This record gives sequence, structure tokens and C-alpha cells, in this order.
Amino acid sequence: MSISPFFRELHSSYQAEMDDLTFDSEGRDVLHQRLTQRRGELPFLLQMIELSPEMVAVIFHKGFHFKLPAVMDHLLMHESDAFPDWDSIADALQLPPWALDLTQVVLKEPRGEWFLTVAAGLEYMYSKPRIAPAIKRINDDHDSDADGNDGLNLLDDSEEMDANAREEAGADWMVEQGFDRKD
Repeated sequence: MSISPFFRELHSSYQAEMDDLTFDSEGRDVLHQRLTQRRGELPFLLQMIELSPEMVAVIFHKGFHFKLPAVMDHLLMHESDAFPDWDSIADALQLPPWALDLTQVVLKEPRGEWFLTVAAGLEYMYSKPRIAPAIKRINDDHDSDADGNDGLNLLDDSEEMDANAREEAGADWMVEQGFDRKD
């Protein structure tokens, strides 16, 4: 399976976000409560759909049933500026009523279709245990280049700077909202 650098990068951030939401400081599983809280904050979170889509996409955890995995596998090959139309992705999904309600709110946003595509891709990757080893294998298969890069960062300098800026801005925004900074 070929996975674009965009989805490879966001996969680890989405995984970290899910891990962060799952347990409280005492080790209790609080994922359901935290997701319910986040879903209730959707109008506020919509400000972040472009800046930190992985932080908002978690609201759709367990909200997509993937009827046509081949469509999702194909989606993961695309960069963020070359996604298929949302309608073609939506046809490959089945959503429970609560997720359909959230989808209707998101679709009113200028970048709503783009965000839903990202959210579906991230949730698909998260739900497939074979994805993480595939990403690791892709990264491990790249030998060091002349600059000493070990293949772990497959983005060019401008993409890396943009990604780092988005991540830092998202983290700053979350701290301003009262959340702890993730390390």
C-alpha cells in the first residue's frame, strides 16, 4: 500500500491525539467521556480543521464504517491538495446517526469536505493495525541520503516547515484554550 507523506505525517499525530484522550492521569480509560466532550465542542473546534485536522478528526472516532476499503486505500495515496471529491469517499462509508449529524455541521464550512476526507482517512488508518507497520517499513526502507537524512522525514524543507508551523500553532492554540501541551 502506498501512503502519501501527508497521511503518514498526520497518522502519528492522530495516534498521539487518540492516546492522549484515552487515559486520564490516573490511568483510567476516559476515551468515551472525552470524545463526547469534544463532539459537543464542534462549533468551537471548526476553527482548527485546517490548522490541526488531526486534533478535530478524533470526534469521528468509530463514526465511519468502511464499506469499500479499496476506496480508502486509494485515498491514502493522495496529497492534501489532490483528494477525490467528498461524495466519492462518502459513498464508500456508512455513518451512524450521530456522525451524520456532525458531518452536516462540518459540511457547512468552506473546507468541510476536505476535512471530512482527512478525518475518514485518519480513522481508516487508525482502525487498520496493518497501517502502522507499513508506515514504519516505508520509513525504514529509505537509506541515508547525501545530507545524512535517514528517511524518517520524507517531506521537503518547505513541507516540513509548514507542518511544524501548523503543529506548533495548533499546540499554542490548545494551550490558550486551557489544555496541557503535548510533548
